[in-house]
Amino acid sequence: MADGQLDTVDALMARYAAGILPEPARVLVEAHLEMQSVNRSKVTAYETVVGDVLERMEPVSLTSRDEALRAIFSAAPLTTPDTAPVPPGNPFFPKAIRDFAGIDAAEIPWKRKLPGFKEYSLGTIDGCDVSFFWLKPGRVIPAHTHEGYELALVLDGAFNDTRGRFAKGDISVADESIDHRPIAEAKCPCISFSVSQAPVKLTGSWRQLLGDMIG
Repeated sequence: MADGQLDTVDALMARYAAGILPEPARVLVEAHLEMQSVNRSKVTAYETVVGDVLERMEPVSLTSRDEALRAIFSAAPLTTPDTAPVPPGNPFFPKAIRDFAGIDAAEIPWKRKLPGFKEYSLGTIDGCDVSFFWLKPGRVIPAHTHEGYELALVLDGAFNDTRGRFAKGDISVADESIDHRPIAEAKCPCISFSVSQAPVKLTGSWRQLLGDMIG
């Protein structure tokens, strides 16, 4: 990812079409496309033009990949079809994630991170920290920002933060410009697949942080 930045889900789709995502991020996008069709037309448009754009461009270094991405964005007319929201309650992971992790939802050996907050880490893969997270209904993640990008795909349930609501199949793209305090919705646990570049940096007051840690 050029300069370690991912500004929007559209940028993520363009990088996926161009084949320049780290493997865990590619898997995350594949899983998203299994769960929601809303971005398939965007990916198809990017894939249609990417070969022609790259053929017409002068050779560039890997640090100049954003030039190719800008060309792809400008050349691909995007449409977003209507799509129905994916309801919560399905405990099974998309095939892309099952194949990648070698495990399904019911088989995850969760480890307690905080009260009502569990994690299963796959370790560092292709330069990314890769984990599954489980939040009990109503659980708050302590306020934090990011020392790099974090991609989170909601696999079940939903959470809310200052940017809005992220439900099953949605991707959250966060970086150092985002300071948020995600809250799992009350209906069911929220399970997500996370791909991050660097550890989070806690923010907020000590009183709020202590309360959020205790849960």
